[in-house]
Amino acid sequence: MRIVIPGGTGQVGRVLNRALSAAGHEVVVLTRRPAAPGEVYWDGRTPGPWADAIDGSDVVINLAGRSVSCRYTPANLRAMMDSRVESTRVVGEVIGAAARPPRVWLQMSTATVYAHRFDAPHDETTGVIGGSEPDVPGYWSYSVDIARAWEREQEEAVTPGTRKVALRSAMVMSPDRGGVFDVLSWLARLGLGGPVAGGGQYVSWIHDHDFVRAVEFLIDQGDLTGPVNLAAPEPLPQRVFMRGLREAWRMPVGLPATRWMAEVGAFVLRSDTELLLKSRRVVPGRLLDEGFAFTHPTWPQAAHDLARRRRDGGRDAPRTIL
Repeated sequence: MRIVIPGGTGQVGRVLNRALSAAGHEVVVLTRRPAAPGEVYWDGRTPGPWADAIDGSDVVINLAGRSVSCRYTPANLRAMMDSRVESTRVVGEVIGAAARPPRVWLQMSTATVYAHRFDAPHDETTGVIGGSEPDVPGYWSYSVDIARAWEREQEEAVTPGTRKVALRSAMVMSPDRGGVFDVLSWLARLGLGGPVAGGGQYVSWIHDHDFVRAVEFLIDQGDLTGPVNLAAPEPLPQRVFMRGLREAWRMPVGLPATRWMAEVGAFVLRSDTELLLKSRRVVPGRLLDEGFAFTHPTWPQAAHDLARRRRDGGRDAPRTIL
C-alpha cells in the first residue's frame, strides 16, 4: 500500500514509518522540513503539490500538530489548537478533492479528551468527555477543547469515498530517544521516579508494537468508523506505573514529589504538570469488542520489554498483521 503520514517526523511517526516500511509498504511523510527520502514538503495549512501524494494513496494517517511537550502558555496552547485544526482541515479538503481518494483516513486525537477521574474507566461508549471537572486548573479544559476541535474537523470533512477513524491515543511507549518512555526512564534511573502528588492519578499508555498493530487492525476493519481508544487495557495509578518502570530498570528507590515539586520539575523540563497530574483512566473498548488482541496488555511486562530494547540499542519493528 501507499501510506501517507502528515506530520510523521515525531516519535509516533517514526515508530509507524519503521514498521510500515519494514512490512513493504510505501510510506510518504509530509513535513515542513523534508530531509530524507520519502519526505515531501507541506505547510500544514494550505493545499499544494503534496496533494499528489494523497491522490491515489491507500491510507492517510494524520499525526500533525504542535508537540504537547511544552509549557502551556497561551501562545503554545493556541499553536496546539491551530496546528491540529488547520492541518486536519486541509487534509480533509485534499482527500475530498482527490480523483482517487484513500480508502481510510486515520486521524490522530488524544485520550486527554476524557475527564479527569479516578472512580471508573473511560471507554468510547460510557466515557465522560472532560472540560467541566471541579477542582482542576481552568486551562485543562482548553486541552479538551483542542481534542474536540481536532475530531470535529475530521468528522465534518466531506470525504464520501473515505472511511474516517479518530485515534484517541494514550501515551505511546517506545525506546526511542526523546519519547515519553525515555524521559520517564531517565527520572526512574536517577531515583526520582516515585509517586507525584500521592500518585493516585491514572496513567494510560500503549506499547509501541501494539500501537502499530492497532493502526494496522483499524486499516483492515472495513466498517469501523469514529473514535477509537488506543490504550492498553490496564491503566494504572501513577505510583504503581512508576514502580513497574523502576523494577524494569532495577532501581529500588523512587523519591516522591509533591505538587509544587512537580511544578518545578515541569518548568525545568519545559513541560506542563497536566501531563503528570491529570488522571487518564482510559480503556480500549472498541478494539477489544472487535477482537483485537494486545501483545503487551500489562505494564510490568511491557516496561521490561521496552527497557530491554533500550539497553540493547534496538528499536525492532513489530510483525505486521496486514
